Amino acid sequence: MTKDELNNLLDAVAGVCLRCFVLSVCLLLFSFVFYLLAADWAYSFHSRWFEITRHDFGLMYYYAMAFMKIVSFLFFLIPFVSIKLILRKKE
Repeated sequence: MTKDELNNLLDAVAGVCLRCFVLSVCLLLFSFVFYLLAADWAYSFHSRWFEITRHDFGLMYYYAMAFMKIVSFLFFLIPFVSIKLILRKKE
């Protein structure tokens, strides 16, 4: 693999990581808006199957959003920045 091919591959991987990060942030925003607008409906829908309080439902939702945020930063944004720094250093 030549240097140009490697740079093109790394640039493509960086592009995929950036798109995945943007999509995960959009999913987080959609999830937040859904929770603001339809929290009562979501709680009544899930409380049919699970015996949870409204407080526990809110905590689970908050933890899920925090987990998604951590995963998106860890697996998409940090690799994107790392690849871009490597490509910039090679130039």
